[in-house]
Amino acid sequence: MRLDKYICKSTELTRNEAKKLLKSGEVRVDSEVIKNGAFKVADGAEVTIEGEQLTLIGQRYIMMNKPQDTICSNVDEVHPSLLHFLEIDRAFDLHIAGRLDADTTGLVLITDDGKWSHNIISPKKQCEKTYRVWLAEPVTYEVTEKFAEGVQLHCENQLTLPAKLEMIDEREVLLTIVEGKYHQVKRMFAAVGNHVVALHRERIGGITLDDDLMLGEWRYLTEQEIALFL
Repeated sequence: MRLDKYICKSTELTRNEAKKLLKSGEVRVDSEVIKNGAFKVADGAEVTIEGEQLTLIGQRYIMMNKPQDTICSNVDEVHPSLLHFLEIDRAFDLHIAGRLDADTTGLVLITDDGKWSHNIISPKKQCEKTYRVWLAEPVTYEVTEKFAEGVQLHCENQLTLPAKLEMIDEREVLLTIVEGKYHQVKRMFAAVGNHVVALHRERIGGITLDDDLMLGEWRYLTEQEIALFL
């Protein structure tokens, strides 16, 4: 790994700040002063700044119960990024594996492991996502059959892939889909003449939202949960 990148991944310094630090001669690799940011840090090398040894931040895997009016982005826009809820170093180096709309709550998975998140978001993987949906109008069992066959979304050429709809009551359902089209759940119910009042994601693949997490709370995933998408 490049030395400037190593410094950034071990501290909260930006790349420019790391380069200035290197020029100052305060960075040593195995006791030798190194000023070149492109210097390759070997495995097991000791990197110090003013005598303090740096430790790389390992890859991180997090589940969060996303609150309303937050966005799954690294940049604040109309609503703030949900990453503000993570009181950890370099939180904004993380990304969200499977985004939710600002008004949707529930399970989001957050990581800095691109290969791991690819196994969640890649269309080829057809990773199941389960949502609890509250609706404006009663749902009939006919809708269950339509979703199982696939429905035609507005401005789409193909039907959705088969989805599983479970009735909780006439206005509350669980919907499991394997795609991630734009506003898909809302558009699916719009296609059958209904309107989503509220939406909450409960499951992604084999990972289910922890019941102990209140809105805005998070925890690191267990090794068993991480292994589900390795």
